[in-house]
Order: sequence, then C-alpha cells, then structure tokens
Amino acid sequence: MGVRFFWAVVAMAVVVTASNFLVQFPLQAQIGSLDLAEILTWGAFTYPLAFLVNDLTNRHFGPAAARKVVFVGFAIAVVMSIVLASPRIAIASGAAFLVAQLLDTQIFDRLRTARWWKGPLTSSITGSVIDTVLFFGIAFAGAFAFLDTGLGYEDSSLAFGVPFLSLFAFETPLWVSLAVGDFLVKILMALVLLAPYKVLRAMIPDRFASA
Repeated sequence: MGVRFFWAVVAMAVVVTASNFLVQFPLQAQIGSLDLAEILTWGAFTYPLAFLVNDLTNRHFGPAAARKVVFVGFAIAVVMSIVLASPRIAIASGAAFLVAQLLDTQIFDRLRTARWWKGPLTSSITGSVIDTVLFFGIAFAGAFAFLDTGLGYEDSSLAFGVPFLSLFAFETPLWVSLAVGDFLVKILMALVLLAPYKVLRAMIPDRFASA
C-alpha cells in the first residue's frame, strides 16, 4: 500500500486527536438569544474530517484497508488523547470512534457504486448519529461519572439542567444540548465536505471497484 496508506493513517490520527482536544472547548459566540457555548464545541468542526479520510481510503484501497486505518488511527489517537485530555474523554472518544467509523466503512462500501454523493453522505450522517450519542453520553452523562472518580479525577459530568439549546423552556443536562449542537454541525460539515470529496475522488482511483 505504501506511502499513501501511511499518510491516510497519519491523517486519521491527527484529525481524531485534534478533535478529542478541541471538544473540551465550547464555542464562545452568540446568535441572537442562542448562546453557542451551551450547544457547540470546536471539535464539531474537525471531527467530520475523519469520515472524509475513511471514505477516501475506502475508495482507493477498499474496506479492509479502511478498517486498518480506523484501528491504527484509533490506537494512536487514544494514546495521544490520554496525554491531551482526561482518560474519560479518551474512553468516550475511542468507543464512539470505533463504532462510528466501522459503520461508516461498511455503509460506504455498500454504496460504492451508487451516485457519487450517496456513499459519503449516507455513511457520514449515520456515523455521526452513532458517534454523537456514544461520545457525549459516555464523556459527560452522570451515569458514567465512575470513569472519572474511579481513576481519581474530579467528576466532569455535565448533568446540571439548562434550557434546551438556550431557547426552549424545558431543561436538559448540558451535555444533551452540546450533543444536539454538535450533531447539527456534523450534518452541515458532511454536506460541505462533499465538495472536497468530489475533487479528491477524481484524483484518487477506485482501485477496489475495478479489481
């Protein structure tokens, strides 16, 4: 597989490590009465690039190689995340990443011969649903506080009540608003990343399909 496969692994590790770090920082901005810090983190803008890396690897090398990139990228990212973030974040990220990316690999491969946009869009959106639920649930829900306290860390759960999305009267844990905001950005990024995918797919042959 050579140099291209190596760079695919590096790209995946960089994207996931950066996202694990940036997810700790809410976006400090306001749109009208909507406080984006209550629903959005910077990690939402970088993580969708993992789906792009996965899909392009899948296209060029096939699903078996894409899974290798997922596993190698996962291992590197978890180790670096433990250094950059808390063990709980690393565990949450690792679990969400593996399930979402492996699902993305399978869906993309099944839609390989469909219209060019169906594979990356469908796999990215489906993977984003799974990733968001698993990551925010494990990383910030009170039910998983033992992942902090059991390792001697302060409980980082975001379980206190806030108005949902800062707009609606009913209250939810802060992590729920963060998860919803994160997911909406992931959907937006999945649409935006169709443009670079279309450009790059013309440069990266689908060797697996032609084999």
